[in-house]
Order: sequence, then C-alpha cells, then structure tokens
Amino acid sequence: MTVQDFWVLSPEIAMAVLALLVISVDLVTRSMAKVSTVAFIGLAAPVVLTLNLWFGWFGDPVSGPALFGTFEADRFSLFFKFLLLTVTAGTILASAKYIASDRMKNYGGEFVSLVLLSVTGMMILVSATELITIYVALELTALPVVALAAIHRTKQGVEAGTKFFVLSAISSAILLYGFAYIYGYTGSTHLHVIMERLAVLPTEAGVPFGSYAVLLSVIMIVAGFGFKMAVVPWQMWVPDVYQGAPTPVAAFLSVASKAAAFAVIMRIMYTAFGDPALMQDWSGLFAIFAAVTMTVGNTLALSQSNIKRLLGYSTIAQAGYILVGMASVPANQVGATFAGAGPQGVMYYLAGYAFTNLAVFFAVIAITSRTNDDSIEGLNGLLKRSPLLAGLLVFGLLSLLGMPPTVGFMAKVVIFGSAINANLTWLAIIGVMNTVIAAYYYLRVIRAIVFEEPADESKFSVDKPVLIAAGLAAIGAGVFGVAPFLLLEFAESALSIIPGL
Repeated sequence: MTVQDFWVLSPEIAMAVLALLVISVDLVTRSMAKVSTVAFIGLAAPVVLTLNLWFGWFGDPVSGPALFGTFEADRFSLFFKFLLLTVTAGTILASAKYIASDRMKNYGGEFVSLVLLSVTGMMILVSATELITIYVALELTALPVVALAAIHRTKQGVEAGTKFFVLSAISSAILLYGFAYIYGYTGSTHLHVIMERLAVLPTEAGVPFGSYAVLLSVIMIVAGFGFKMAVVPWQMWVPDVYQGAPTPVAAFLSVASKAAAFAVIMRIMYTAFGDPALMQDWSGLFAIFAAVTMTVGNTLALSQSNIKRLLGYSTIAQAGYILVGMASVPANQVGATFAGAGPQGVMYYLAGYAFTNLAVFFAVIAITSRTNDDSIEGLNGLLKRSPLLAGLLVFGLLSLLGMPPTVGFMAKVVIFGSAINANLTWLAIIGVMNTVIAAYYYLRVIRAIVFEEPADESKFSVDKPVLIAAGLAAIGAGVFGVAPFLLLEFAESALSIIPGL
C-alpha cells in the first residue's frame, strides 16, 4: 500500500481505530457514559477526513482509485459516507440510555464497537469498485449486525439474530454465485473492465442483458443485494428482526444498511452494466420489483398491532418507492434533460428517509424505554403524557406518509416525477395508490397518539440524549422538505459515476 492508499482509506481507518478505542475505554473504565461520549466525539475524526477528501484541504480533493483499483473515494461514495456517519452519530446518541441500562451494562462497549465496525464495512462497500472487495465489505457489514440483533440475549433477540444470520448467509452465497458468473463471462472482477468487455462481447438477440450468462448474473446480484435493501421477495426477515432486535439496532438497520445496499447496486449498475444497450432491461427489472415491493409492504402493514413490526413493513414499502427512482434511471438516455433525475431522486430520497425514519425510531426508543410496551395500543394518549415526544413522532409519521412540507412529500414528488419523465407513468400511479394505502396505517397510529385515551395518564419525562437525537432528525426532515435544493444540489454534485452528468 502506498501513502495515497492510506490517505484515501483514512475515514475507514479512523472508524476502525475508533471501534478499538471504544473497546479499550470500556475495558478500563466500565463506564457506559464515557463509552458513549468517546464514540460520539470520536466520530469527528472520520467526518473531518471525509470532508477533506471532498474539499481537498490537505492533498487533492476526491482522490482517484486506490488499492490496485479496488477502491475509489469519489464524490458518490463520499455522499453516502456523510449519510452513514450522520446515522451513526444519531444512533449512538439515541442509544446512550439503552447501553447504560441494567440489561446492557456488561455489553455496552461491545454494542457501540459493533455499530462502528458495521459502519466501517458500509463505508468500504460504497467505495468498492471490485467484486471481491464488495463481497468482503458486505460480510464486514453484516456479521456485526448479527451480534447486535441478539445482544440482549432474550428469546426474541436470539431468534432475530439467527434469522438474520441464516438469511444473510444465503443471500451472500447467491451474490457470490452471481459474481462468479460475471467473472467467468468477462474474465475480470473490476467493474470498469467488466463494462468494457461487455460492450465488445457478442450478444444474443431477444435475450435480456444480451446473454443468458449476464442475465443469470444480474438476477443473482439483485437477489443478493435485495436482502439488504428489503426488496420483495427477500424481505421476510425484516418484521421479525425489527421486532426482536433492540430498537436502536432496528433504527440503524432501517437506514444505514439500506443506504449502503442502494449505493453499491447503483455503482454496479452504472459502472459494470452501464452500457446504454442494457438500460431498458434495468428499467423493466427495477420497475417490477418497485411495484411489487411497495404494494406488499403497505398491504401487510395494514394489519400490524406492533409499532416495530409496522415500521418494518413500512421500511419494505419505502424500498419500493426508492426502486421507482432506480427504474427511472435506465429509461432515460444519457445526456437527456432528465438523465440525472432518477439517481438524484434516489439519493435525495435515501437522505430524507434517513432523517425521517430516525426521528420515528428515536421517538419509539424514548417511549418504549419508559412504558416497556411496543404495541400500537401502548401509544394511546401519548399527546397527554408527553406532548413533545408525541409531536416528534407524529411529524415523523407524516413525513413517512408524504405530507407537505416534510421531506417525505418532496422525496415522493421527485421520485414520481422522475418516473413520469422516464415514460413510467404507470409506475408513478401505482406509487400514488400505495401512498393512499399507507395513509391508513400511519393515520391509525397518529389517531392513537392524539385522540385515544391513555390507560395510564401519568406524564413521563424523556432522556435528553434520545430527545436531542429525535429532535435533530425531525429538524432535518423539516428543513430538507422546505428547502429540498440543499440535498438535491449535494446529490447532483456527487453523481460522478454516471457518464454525462
């Protein structure tokens, strides 16, 4: 490795060192307050190093390929690193009370370090430009989550961890087979080389993606990442893991894992399979997955009585909406007026969804830590018991629904608009219909919060760290809804992997 390689990898190295530092602090002090403080403040190091790669305060901004062409710190990857670091900071802040509880007093340091190690894998994943590197980074992302899901060692937690482990292993195996097929067909594991060779290899008329070998590889790759993205039919783990895992873990999974998976599938789509001849095939594939995923997620959410399971199915539906933007990308010709609308919309939606979903989950963390009840009935009369917390939760739910002036509303406008511009009006109509379906279960929760009478009318206070985390997430959901250009311009400047943009 050269000095340049270390420089490009500096944010990931800082995250790994921070994880080791957290374990050391836990070992020496056994103070969960110090563990949380060190982890939260320590995130400043990877944030500054990521900013440096973007702006070039020291050295050149946005360095080129590193590690023999397997890793690239372009602005596309840096966009998602900023997002992942924001999610990590919020998760650690909101988990401060949880890791200090009696249940977690012996595992608090391990909890925080596992989160940091998983994020390290995600940061490598969004920068990886070679298939083996992608696979190794994916495993580093997934294995800490298995331990996090089962860390409190309850029956539900162990079940959640086991399900995630088994299904993650199966999806990883399928993904590896997909990588092996494309390597056998093109003779390379580097994404840029794969694209060059696919452009000159002979194609078969009438076969999607030009050949059955590429078609099989694409299906396996989408299946492998579909597990991480919570796309139907690979979504079956989501509600059970969300319900059984600690709520901070569910919050982390719902945003960070999804963002990293969408980032890497976008890079693969544009870098390895980005030939214009393949664009219509990509569009059709993602359009079908989008329609099915949002419909299944919203339909199954209607009958849920547990707020964490409901949010799990909501996450599946949100993945369907994001796939609308993915489907809109290939349908456009590169360089056309709306060529960037699809990927730009996907990145805007992911960032807005991160703030929205974290606001909801952090509010749920604050509530369940006081009531020990994660049923929807347990939210009855929350407005009377904790008005501020109720307001944050209602605001987050309205943003998930897509009500103005929240970021959820603007994200849907951008995504559905990109579908219409890509001649996928039918998909935009299905998206709007699903938004109407989703209104039922979101408004049902809001009704319980605002209009139902509480079983216990005693008021309760909220721990400051989780309240601050929820408040900041809600502020982000509001600001980026009122001023969407802040995120849209940031996303546009990051679209360096797409030719012509």
